[in-house]
Amino acid sequence: MRTTRALAASAAAVAALGLAAPAAVADGMNSPSNVTALPSAIARGGQLNITVNNCNAPATASSDAFPTVTLTSSGGLASGTARVDNNARQGSHSITVMCANGRLTNPTAFTVIGAVRGGLGGSSSAGATPTDMAIGGGLVAAAVVGGGLFWMRRRSEKRI
Repeated sequence: MRTTRALAASAAAVAALGLAAPAAVADGMNSPSNVTALPSAIARGGQLNITVNNCNAPATASSDAFPTVTLTSSGGLASGTARVDNNARQGSHSITVMCANGRLTNPTAFTVIGAVRGGLGGSSSAGATPTDMAIGGGLVAAAVVGGGLFWMRRRSEKRI
């Protein structure tokens, strides 16, 4: 008889857990998840595409690298575009998303990289250096000597 009572108590405990588990899973599936930012590495002033799964409207995304933006929600997927501030610090940044059904933070959503120095073409000095002048002068002198020799040789062939 003791075995019957133990089995009945165990069955009741399993039934109670079995009824509570779907509610816990449904609650977890109803909250926002998977905050992503593309591109994951971006320069200052660039546009960042943000997406969030299981996010109901109204929804916003915020970070210390850009002002708060409003996300549009469709079919449980919220998305939006943010412009990274020109004075954002380099390094990893977080994104916090506020949805009607909850809040979620991705602590390492994207990385701001430093500015690229473009247009210098490998040179940072102004004007020609003495080395540049010597190379240019040597090439001009070689061209003059080669042209003179060619002209003298062609001139001697015409006399024959």
